[in-house]
Amino acid sequence: MKSVILSCAALCIALPAMADPVTVENCGASLTFETTPERIVVHDMNMTDMAFALGLQDRIVGLTGITGWYKTSPDFDDLRGDIPELAPKYPTVENLVSADPDLFFAGWYYGMKPGGEVTPDTLAPFGIKTLVLTESCVHLDKNRPEASMELLFGDMLRLGRIMHVEDRAKKLVSDWRQELSDIKTTVGKAGGKRVFLLDGPADAPFTAGRFAIPDAMIAAAGGKNVTHDMDTSWGRSSWEAVAAADPEFLILLDYQTGNGAADTFAFLQAHPVMSQTQAVKNGRWIGLRYEELTPGPANIAAIRKIAEALHPERF
Repeated sequence: MKSVILSCAALCIALPAMADPVTVENCGASLTFETTPERIVVHDMNMTDMAFALGLQDRIVGLTGITGWYKTSPDFDDLRGDIPELAPKYPTVENLVSADPDLFFAGWYYGMKPGGEVTPDTLAPFGIKTLVLTESCVHLDKNRPEASMELLFGDMLRLGRIMHVEDRAKKLVSDWRQELSDIKTTVGKAGGKRVFLLDGPADAPFTAGRFAIPDAMIAAAGGKNVTHDMDTSWGRSSWEAVAAADPEFLILLDYQTGNGAADTFAFLQAHPVMSQTQAVKNGRWIGLRYEELTPGPANIAAIRKIAEALHPERF
């Protein structure tokens, strides 16, 4: 009997205490976790960076949407270690089910498409819950508020609550808020310069509207997004409309293929209308990577880069 009691005591000590259920807002709906997810799959570099910032590598059983589009950094590779990539671009249901996750962290047009094969509804029968990137909710709900840095902060806090590392998430968000406050103080009254973001050469410019995180980033850096009035997150404008706004500064998405952002600037220099804008004439631009311009921890350092390039006299 004594040995049975001791065995029971040892077992009880070994078992983790059951965490209280957690409910978070998820694109206007409630998402409840009765227990902490043990196996998660994350899509895209920006959301993977969020998980890495919270130290969740031991829970991540797979990544999707990394190598099919982007060149990773050495820091990213070090943090990733031997976590497998289940699909280089968008995953299939089969890709995800094969990893047996209980949580998929993705977004609309970040691993999922409305009406597509992989959605929260198609994953639910397999016991997979989907945490949706807040910035992407506008693709299903046009009544969402325009982008702010609260999109990033809220997603970090939601993920922290779900994974029971809320204190770490709160500390990160607090530090980020202080950094943005410092940038705002440094920029002071020098803000308001017209900024245009371009995602590569094309017949029509692909850029960020008022629902995309770069719109908020540009504002936080003391600039004004010339495509703010676009009623979308990422979408197409026209070269004539952008040139008419006469941007003073350019943010060029750098995929690190070929000469990256430098090739895009050369395209603008040869463009019949964009070549006449102040930004192109004065050679005022900065190249930023994909993960710096989609919601994630890299946003904060990227905002400082933009602010320093926009207002060099202030830094």
